Amino acid sequence: MLLIRKSLVLPTCVLIFLIYFLFYNLPPGADRSRTTAKTSTTTSSTKTSDETLDDEVHIHWTKHKENYPVSSYIPLPTAKSTVIPKIQYDFPDETSSARKEREERRNAVKKAFKHAWKGYKENAWLKDELAPISGGYRKAFSGWAATLIDTLDSLLIMDMEDEFEAALPALDDIDFTTTDDSRVSLFETTIRYLGGLLSAYDLSKGKYPILLKKATELGEILYSAFDTPNRMPMARWEWMRSAQGLPIKASRSTLIAELGSLSMEFTRLTQLTKDPKYFDAVQRITNVLEDSQKTTKLPGLWPVIVDAENLEFTDSRFTMGGMADSTYEYLPKEHLLLGGQTDQYQRMYEAAIEPAKEKLFFRPMTKNGEDLLISGNAYVSVSSKLTLEPSAQHLTCFIGGMVGIAAKIFERPEELPVARKLVDGCIWAYDSMPSGLMPEIFYAVPCRDAKDCKWDEKAWYNEVRRHFGGAITDPNTDPDEQTKLLIESHGLQPGMANIKDTRYMLRPEAIESVFIMYRITGDKKLQDAAWRMFKSIDKLSRAEYGHAAIEDVRSSESSRADKMESFWLAETLKYFYLIFSEPHLISLDEYVFNTEAHPFKRPASS
Repeated sequence: MLLIRKSLVLPTCVLIFLIYFLFYNLPPGADRSRTTAKTSTTTSSTKTSDETLDDEVHIHWTKHKENYPVSSYIPLPTAKSTVIPKIQYDFPDETSSARKEREERRNAVKKAFKHAWKGYKENAWLKDELAPISGGYRKAFSGWAATLIDTLDSLLIMDMEDEFEAALPALDDIDFTTTDDSRVSLFETTIRYLGGLLSAYDLSKGKYPILLKKATELGEILYSAFDTPNRMPMARWEWMRSAQGLPIKASRSTLIAELGSLSMEFTRLTQLTKDPKYFDAVQRITNVLEDSQKTTKLPGLWPVIVDAENLEFTDSRFTMGGMADSTYEYLPKEHLLLGGQTDQYQRMYEAAIEPAKEKLFFRPMTKNGEDLLISGNAYVSVSSKLTLEPSAQHLTCFIGGMVGIAAKIFERPEELPVARKLVDGCIWAYDSMPSGLMPEIFYAVPCRDAKDCKWDEKAWYNEVRRHFGGAITDPNTDPDEQTKLLIESHGLQPGMANIKDTRYMLRPEAIESVFIMYRITGDKKLQDAAWRMFKSIDKLSRAEYGHAAIEDVRSSESSRADKMESFWLAETLKYFYLIFSEPHLISLDEYVFNTEAHPFKRPASS
């Protein structure tokens, strides 16, 4: 993974371990929370442990003179006159029977949403997350009511305006200037909180000024994380230093997603407030990313970990999955949000998609010979040899939607089939499991020839043995027979060589791409796939107070974790609802979604 010199073997091994731990255990959105048990709600004076902690916090962020001020701001681009090509399919009028089926499915999704929202309101109000099995709550993202703010736009989209208006007064009780966390995740706070407030403001057409007021308040606070010598943000922001006017600097171990996934939210804040500093902050990052893009060990792509303090991009691991994903996702989306006024994001996307198609995307061998694609990981060795790791992450399932949107707006029609194959790869992973749910991470068997890939039982067995080599121990038993036992004991489905992480965490990436591809193509098979996915998720995840993450998708009777991340209501159920709604609801030609599924109003084409 990293360049190893003999004199640095021990420290390098330690660093490799840390990178490995980060990659599989701490992607953006990973579980950093703690759970508090359900407490009585009959006495208003009863305080939970989190509320007691809040009383002990005395430090509040306050605005200080900047240590490294900007001399002049980069303005929003306005020079180019352009018309962005249409994204959505021209849907014909539907038959009465098709409408009835679609509305029944949409209503089932809304019922699930109402169940989870009710559980949050009654058991975890103003907390970050509901614990759906115990009825307790979790503090996950600074304690600023993540689920509440993340869900505001979903309430509007699902025509629950009464619930939306009832929730708005609670915003006055959220104090972004303080938290008992020593560090604030700039990435998570931006996509969930800032994105949620801005989207709700857009969808409500500016009717509720408190939304922009709170977004601006939060943006002003987060802007302090950019006050570093090179204006690259401190991604895991030591906010108490900024609160005291002390200098900070960017981390030498920054995840590329933490660096490259802030552009949409800060751009939209500038568009709405007319304050140029927010766009300036993220545009400086974009310029650094473009300057480095062709000088990495896999030109066109950025490594997983970067040295943001010294602007070095020398790591050897590449992926479009966890810890990198939304940096790529935001390239075509920022182009849309800026109204196509600059070619920069198109240039960067086109520079990235070519090596991704060549080095990361692969066709998996499947029992029925489906023509699918999966996006894996790649390593560059000391000798510059590139190795594909045929790992499939649920987090990478967003890529089909990204490629589909880019194929339309950048007029790359040859990549629409690529987008569809990536979407179908994730649908295949769902349909393959007994639970009907895709694992968090699994290893597939790459086709030797992507154009002619017949099922090869022996090749599958060989890949399984490669992953479980130490388990083939009996020399008196046929290796294939031992491999069959391994396959059975590990719940491997044909074409899967190993299931690294058996969980389904209520993630939205697969339904996100299914929804986008449906809006692009109008193919009703995608609606049917979405319905299969929803039924499986709802059946296994439904708990007393909400919906719970699934521990093991290899079983249709899996145990569950007492966790319901805010993206369940903000993203997953929103995309399920939208795929079964009328196509004009949040049209992709009028809105662009941030990585937390918050739709921002696109500027009109000029």
